[in-house]
Formats: sequence, C-alpha cells, structure tokens
Amino acid sequence: MISLQNICKTYDVINAPPFQALTDVNLEIQRGEIFGIIGRSGAGKSTLIRMLNLLERPTSGRIVIDGEDITDLNGGALRNVRQSIGMVFQHFNLLNARTVYENVRFPLRLTGAYSRDDMRLRVEEVLSLVGLSDQRDKYPRQLSGGQRQRVGIARALANRPKLLLCDEATSALDPETTQSILQLLRRINKDLGLTIVLITHGMDVIRAVCNRVAIVDKGRVVELGEVEQIFRAPQHPVTRAMLDPLGIHFGVPAPIGSDT
Repeated sequence: MISLQNICKTYDVINAPPFQALTDVNLEIQRGEIFGIIGRSGAGKSTLIRMLNLLERPTSGRIVIDGEDITDLNGGALRNVRQSIGMVFQHFNLLNARTVYENVRFPLRLTGAYSRDDMRLRVEEVLSLVGLSDQRDKYPRQLSGGQRQRVGIARALANRPKLLLCDEATSALDPETTQSILQLLRRINKDLGLTIVLITHGMDVIRAVCNRVAIVDKGRVVELGEVEQIFRAPQHPVTRAMLDPLGIHFGVPAPIGSDT
C-alpha cells in the first residue's frame, strides 16, 4: 500500500552545515498491517511518518500510496489525499472550546461534503466505536488523558481514512491507559481492515501491537522485519540496546491480538 523510495530529507540550518534528517530510506508497508517505526529521540522517526501525508516533503525520493505517486501533489489533489489519511497526535490536539461531538465533527465540516444528518450519524458511529457515546457533550478539559486520546482517534477516523498515522499516540499516557489504547487500535485494525503506521520510542508498544517494525537511527533504517523475528534475534546494536532494558532481547513477544 505504501512505498517509500530512496527518501532523503535535508534541513537548512542558519550558520551551520545542512542537517541530514533522513538518508536513503526505503520501506514497503502492506495493506491492513500495523507497522511500527521506532527510534531514539532525534532519530528521524517523526520526520518519516510526517512524509506519509506530506506534512514534510522529501528533499529527494518518492512516496507512493495505493499506486499513486503523491510526492509532488499540491492544492486540491493534496487535500484529497490528506482526507484519506487520519492522524493521531501525542498531545491530542483537540479544540478545547468545543465539545467532544464538535471535535469529531470538525474534519467532516471542513470537507463540505456531508449534510448535517450525515455528519451526526458518522460522529455517533465513531464515538460508539471508541467507547465515548456517553461523553459527546463534554469538553476536553472534563476528560481523562485516555478519553481525550479516544476523541483524537474518533476524529481521525471520521472521514473513513484508508491509512491511520499515530505519532507517539501513547507517550503521554500511563501504562494501563496505554494498553487500553493499543487494544483499541488492534480492534480498529481488525474490524475496519485499516492500515496503521505508528511511531514510538517504546519497544513494549511495538511488542504489543505491531506486525512489522523498522528501527531508525541517525536518519537511516538500520533494521527491518517481523516483530517476532526482531525480538528473537535482533541484529543491529541499536536494536539490541533498545530491547535490553526490557530483558527480552532474546525473548518471544506476545502474539498479535494478545492483551498480555
């Protein structure tokens, strides 16, 4: 479904040499999988995921989604692509002066393609999906962190995207809430057949939810493979270092769909 081909990203820096954020990244992400991208702070993972909806444009290389080269899209064509890609953020990015219902309806209103009744039915549908039907008239400040992230997920799903991007979606949550959000993402992936790409700095998140994973270090993909394979026999020193604190660098990860 997604093909990243020889992606490079360079940033100009005032009074300093250009900064190479990504170098020769090549990835193929299959339809319907949960694909993880992990790396330390500054490794380039956030830049990489933002390439998928062109919030960041590559300096060189190509981005192909569903057979369409989106690298150079602008204007209405770019807006159409972005409407088919939902994004969930670390700090929720909700509109604090609007209710849960209004937050989820917001992207539908932006398209101008839905009637009032259609918007109401869709908002009710996704709020039920994330378990927040009874919270529709509350404001973000009245919700817990986990509930706010569920609103963010509902909003990302409102336009029926074909791809869901999760940018450190559980980093601001406690461990128990993190597990509930990961369970929700697994269910969405299974029930909707939705392709999910998530970035994280936690191997425990990768272990819990992903099918495959790319390890990024200094702007390069240094290891790529099935999660079980990576956990059983990590090859790169960066991968082994990230697994070592968990005490499972030669362990067996929980199977996909397990709540353990």
